[in-house]
Amino acid sequence: MLKIPGMIDPHVHLRDLDWSYKATFAFETAAAIAGGYWAVFDMPNTAPSTVTQEALQTKLKRIDATACCDWGLYFGASQTGNWDQYPVDGTCGLKMYNNATTGDLLLDNQAVREEHYKHWSGKIIAVHAEEETVLEILALVRKYRVWTHFCHISTADEIRYLTAAKEEGLPISIGVCPHHLYLTQDDLNTLGVFGLMKPELKTKADQAALWQAVENGVVDIIESDHAPHTVAEKQSDKPPFGVPGLETTLPLMVLAMHEGRIDEKRLIELLATNAQKIWQLSPPEGTYTLVDVDAQYPIEREYLRTAVGWSPFEGVRVFGKVREVWIRGTQVFDGGKILVDEGFGENCFGL
Repeated sequence: MLKIPGMIDPHVHLRDLDWSYKATFAFETAAAIAGGYWAVFDMPNTAPSTVTQEALQTKLKRIDATACCDWGLYFGASQTGNWDQYPVDGTCGLKMYNNATTGDLLLDNQAVREEHYKHWSGKIIAVHAEEETVLEILALVRKYRVWTHFCHISTADEIRYLTAAKEEGLPISIGVCPHHLYLTQDDLNTLGVFGLMKPELKTKADQAALWQAVENGVVDIIESDHAPHTVAEKQSDKPPFGVPGLETTLPLMVLAMHEGRIDEKRLIELLATNAQKIWQLSPPEGTYTLVDVDAQYPIEREYLRTAVGWSPFEGVRVFGKVREVWIRGTQVFDGGKILVDEGFGENCFGL
């Protein structure tokens, strides 16, 4: 049995509010617990976008009342410049979308991006940046020295740029998603619309570069980019981008351990302790996950707790059954049932 202290997923989209028909804070934080997590950090690009104080307060009130696990919220940077709305505290960071994604928060103007770097005085800036845009963001990191987390990196070129930036000593961290590690564009023939996400699935060469970066310590965090959409939406004429992942990330990484790609120490770093260091958090006493790393099973949708009830990894045989999850000295999961009520979760960043 492997004990993991305080698993964190710093990149999720929990929905709720205007998108409650997709999923809710209650459902998805219960799924997070079943996936082994202590805490998850929710992105700002679900409706209504978290780009004003009013929207932030509405979201804070709702998630505080209904979350099962501990949590954090990002504030969103807007194209029109919303630094006058920046929160003083209570959030886990600022999120900047610099390439096309779900929602209306695209920042494609470098001058506006720079203004956000000038004005942000809070915690981390987390960025969606792909290909050459990575270099544009690195120029701002180099100038302003603000810690920047690069989300869901997916290509060999991006890894090359960021490896060089780390060697230069820039204050950055790197997140990679399991779907980019275990799926490629070749899988779209089988997955169809259920393999659509941003960034898209890439080539086998890109996949190999990601694994090498995971294995050699360049990648800091494995993050799910959990983005649930209903089956009906995915099968519509305009299928949205995004896949659920909170319940499959840990078993896929235990699979990687069985494949000899990582060891137990590296798994704990990627899923828990690196995020704790980057966001300057310490798990409360009595906060840990117990995983049976030798239990093997196929991923099946009937056992998923996410409200949307599907996974791009259905049928994949993985290792790692979550047997117990404890948060703040309270057992919240017994391997089968969620043991706490909605609202048990707390904000990791105050308020």
